[in-house]
Amino acid sequence: MFAASMRTLISPSLAPFSLHLPKPALFSKVLRASHYSLANLGLPVNRFPIVSPRSAVSSRELQTEAASQSLSSSFSSPGEIHVVVGPMFSGKTTTLLRRVLAERESGKKVAVIKSDKDTRYCVESIVSHDGEKFPCWALPDLSSFKERFGLDAYKNQLDVIGIDEAQFFGDLYEFCRDAADKEGKTVIVAGLDGDYLRRRFGSVLDVIPIADTVTKLTSRCEVCGKRASFTLRKTNERETEIIGGAEVYMPVCRSHYVTGHAVLDSSHKTLTQLPTPF
Repeated sequence: MFAASMRTLISPSLAPFSLHLPKPALFSKVLRASHYSLANLGLPVNRFPIVSPRSAVSSRELQTEAASQSLSSSFSSPGEIHVVVGPMFSGKTTTLLRRVLAERESGKKVAVIKSDKDTRYCVESIVSHDGEKFPCWALPDLSSFKERFGLDAYKNQLDVIGIDEAQFFGDLYEFCRDAADKEGKTVIVAGLDGDYLRRRFGSVLDVIPIADTVTKLTSRCEVCGKRASFTLRKTNERETEIIGGAEVYMPVCRSHYVTGHAVLDSSHKTLTQLPTPF
């Protein structure tokens, strides 16, 4: 009797059968019976799983991970947005071209877009004031670019998009946001941040909050040679959008913008006050 008790303490598997210690086989019969009962009710076996607090936490973690994987699989890795602004003759197009060429040299596939309003030098190329050229897509808006480029080619064969004269595109913000956030493209935007009256020009400033980098370029004042941050219009036209080069615009410092604008305003008033010739 003492030996039997010792065997029980040392190894329960050696103990004689007891109602208080059911064998595993009895448990399996009970589980099979419960599964059978659920099946008879027409319910799936796993309809009512027994969940412990630990497994509940694990289930929430798995759901969070699955949602994260689903979100990440819905789009490629996010891209980037780089904005280059400045007055006329500050090198915006030159900076854009250099960045685009650097991306191409690193093996990226690139495309450049400009507004079809810009016909100063060449329709099918962007041309800097220094004479640098690069083939481009001249479009009335950015929303038509994907279709013209080809949807499959846009998705699989394009990494970098350069946009010159960006102030002329009304859908600039939406295009840049979707291209970078949803489609994994690197977008380089170059344009005027202000017009000849130093007011915001187009949607370029709207892109700054979603940009990775912003570069503000300056030129040289044509009057004194100091740093020029503004564009002065030489003519008396009042329209915001007038395409032109050095014959229409000049970069100026703050001092000569104020004095130059005063001179232009006074001359405009003088011209408007002159009697109409018969």
